[in-house]
Amino acid sequence: MDFTPPPRPDSRSKRHHDRVEELLTHLAADFIVRESNGTSLITATRAELGSKGERATVFVTVFPDEAITTALEFLNRNADAFREYMREHARTRELPRVQFVLDAGERNRQHLDELGKQL
Repeated sequence: MDFTPPPRPDSRSKRHHDRVEELLTHLAADFIVRESNGTSLITATRAELGSKGERATVFVTVFPDEAITTALEFLNRNADAFREYMREHARTRELPRVQFVLDAGERNRQHLDELGKQL
């Protein structure tokens, strides 16, 4: 039997991956502040970069709830403009294609917080 431990992921590449995700989140937040019209509060909560770095998903929350579809349509319609914004402000080799989605996990956390306050 072979008891060799499984290969450890390269910590350097993992660190780079995490830093790019953090950079994407900050750039998305800046872009949203600059480009949105202020009718709703849109917050970039996190970003997930694909394994090859070609695609990225930026998770956002929107307040009020009635503006969710409008905000997501606005963000995804302006994904190419966000890519240009990344090109100007990020020093990365490749720019991923970005998709904006609603952060359901954050909404669930907020709901649990409200339930906890009621107890």
